[in-house]
Amino acid sequence: MKTIQKAFVLFLFTSLSAIAQQKITLEEIWGGAFRTQGMTELAALKNTNQYTVLNFDKESKTMQIDLYDFATLNKVYALVDSKDFKLLTGIDSYTFSKDEKKILIANNSDQIFRHSFVANYFIYDITAQTLVKLADYKVQEPNFSPDGTKISYAFENNMYLYDIATKKHTRITKDGKKNAVINGVTDWVYEEEFAFVKAYDWNLNSDKIAFIRFDETDVPEFSMNVYGQELYPVTERFKYPKAGEKNSLVSLHIYDVKTGETKKVNLDQYSDFYIARMKWTNEGNTLSAQVLNRHQDNLDLLFVDGNSGATKVVLNEKEKAYVDVTDNLTFLKDNSFIWTSEKDGFNHIYHYSKEGKLKSQITKGLWEVTNYYGFDEKAGTIYYQSVENGSINRDVYSIKLNGSGKTRLTSSTGTNVATFSPNFQYFINSYSSAKNAPKYTLNESKTGKTIKTIVSNEVLETKLASYNLPSKEFFELTTEKGNKLNAWMIKPKDFDANKKYPVFMYQYSGPGSQQVNNDWNASDDYWFMMLAQQGYIVACVDGRGTGFKGADFKKCTQKELGKLEVEDQIDAAKVFGTYAYVDKSRIGIFGWSYGGFMASNCIFQGADVFKTAIAVAPVTSWRYYDSVYTERYMQTPQENASGYDNNSPITHVSKLKGNFLLIHGTADDNVHVQNTMKMIEALVQANKQFDWAIYPDKNHGIYGGKTRLQLYTKMTNFIKEKL
Repeated sequence: MKTIQKAFVLFLFTSLSAIAQQKITLEEIWGGAFRTQGMTELAALKNTNQYTVLNFDKESKTMQIDLYDFATLNKVYALVDSKDFKLLTGIDSYTFSKDEKKILIANNSDQIFRHSFVANYFIYDITAQTLVKLADYKVQEPNFSPDGTKISYAFENNMYLYDIATKKHTRITKDGKKNAVINGVTDWVYEEEFAFVKAYDWNLNSDKIAFIRFDETDVPEFSMNVYGQELYPVTERFKYPKAGEKNSLVSLHIYDVKTGETKKVNLDQYSDFYIARMKWTNEGNTLSAQVLNRHQDNLDLLFVDGNSGATKVVLNEKEKAYVDVTDNLTFLKDNSFIWTSEKDGFNHIYHYSKEGKLKSQITKGLWEVTNYYGFDEKAGTIYYQSVENGSINRDVYSIKLNGSGKTRLTSSTGTNVATFSPNFQYFINSYSSAKNAPKYTLNESKTGKTIKTIVSNEVLETKLASYNLPSKEFFELTTEKGNKLNAWMIKPKDFDANKKYPVFMYQYSGPGSQQVNNDWNASDDYWFMMLAQQGYIVACVDGRGTGFKGADFKKCTQKELGKLEVEDQIDAAKVFGTYAYVDKSRIGIFGWSYGGFMASNCIFQGADVFKTAIAVAPVTSWRYYDSVYTERYMQTPQENASGYDNNSPITHVSKLKGNFLLIHGTADDNVHVQNTMKMIEALVQANKQFDWAIYPDKNHGIYGGKTRLQLYTKMTNFIKEKL
């Protein structure tokens, strides 16, 4: 018996050792081995207590828009199945008409920039089960009129109207021209920095369309070579306003569907301004527009009369630094409205009358509202997401319109994201944490009680158990200067406090960003765990300027991007260097985009602290980046030359002592490869040795085919050789 027990113990020990030794590979990370299950294109309907999900059938290789019941989670039926229509080779995305009797389906999409694309669109009539192609050409941003009789869309920089009954196309604008005039969709910088593409909106009566016109004529043009497969490269040209350069001249127009006339809204009281948001209110003839000055520290919410075009300022927001633009503006039945603002130092929800008079501040506290979900008119209840349970976490709450009766609806610490049923009786909660893979549950909205699990990732969690992965430890790091910063650390699973480990730091650090957040693994997290398996400690610190800890913490970097953030990363590295188990001579840092800007500055300005740095697609001077983003935090180079130049990595290349790897894609329309080329030249002229890699025809994400695998193999090898 004892012999059998010994054999069993030996077997168990051997098995556990095998488990402990199972290693993550880059091929697994970038081959999708750790992909989670979710609910693709989850959309709550507005007229029935149901929701839809886009599903893919692997056997038939077809796609379905499936309808489910909120109360039971049972599938009602497939609204659309691509196998039933030869024309429908796939479903990329879909939107419903207001009465939810018709669906606009996109397929064969071609990406333009980060958010924009053109696609073939089809109109599906749910009752008649008929599919009609919208146009013989690919269009942008089609949208049903509220009465469901027409569809508006953009094509080749012009606005069009399609009558569903007659199948007639009417051209609304005629002056659209590439790199000159755009109607109804945004230019590059609006799309990237104000995060919207559809620059038009229908009023509730379906008789007017408001749209923004962009005159790009005087905006400087950027060009980049696309190498492709041909003998000669093709030059791609597009309008890109860099900091301090001319922006598009924007104007607001209202098209009358009945008369075919277009009127321009008089905004002559403004100069050099942005129309950051625009939408019709619940009064069919009143349009709202958010006009922002170029410094972005003054925002006017305008109400525009749809007939006369007369405007009045309903609400004004002023900030010493900048005003954040959101999509939270919501009009209630009486045309009073919900608004979010940082005016008391933290982002909170406010209720204003339709005249713009403050009725109440609904949420209050030293924490931030991070998402506004909606208002249940019947119950007088607002639903929102916030960081009240810690700035690295997200929870769902309800509160009465008068600010009473606040209830936390989610109980698990981590990241909770809600999708509410149309009558607000239920919500689907997506929950994850650094320890728990995403789980989708049906919850009751009054108390938050979980009714049923819809999707879990137990299979993935079981699979990952065999890797015996290290965990993310969250903590607050205090620098020598007394700055308290959120941080996490991943240590090797066989960590020994008596040993000395190299530290590899990761950060992004951009204004309002967050990398120290309690949610499930992204691809980089698996990479960091792989590095931990190979004997590295990986750490991340959110320095000053990052988000969700109040406006003062976020906006303290104003006019000096790269000063306090770099100071905090260097100071954090010094703190790590005091840990008994850290080899302070082997500290590295990595970042992408803004993080690449930071990693570059850290290896130069912190030359005695950092041994190694990797900078991917970095901004190397804010003079080379776009106007909207850069000037929001820096004003213009003409006004703030020292802020731009003193904190540019290019200024500090002569200080380089350690190992530096610089990476960029040549087709990066966002952070142009010009940034890297300028710094390469500065490094060469400073006679500094460094490593670099250029990826032909790859954009800011540097992906496609084996690209990510090759890139991360290169970075891994560099770390192993140089740190």
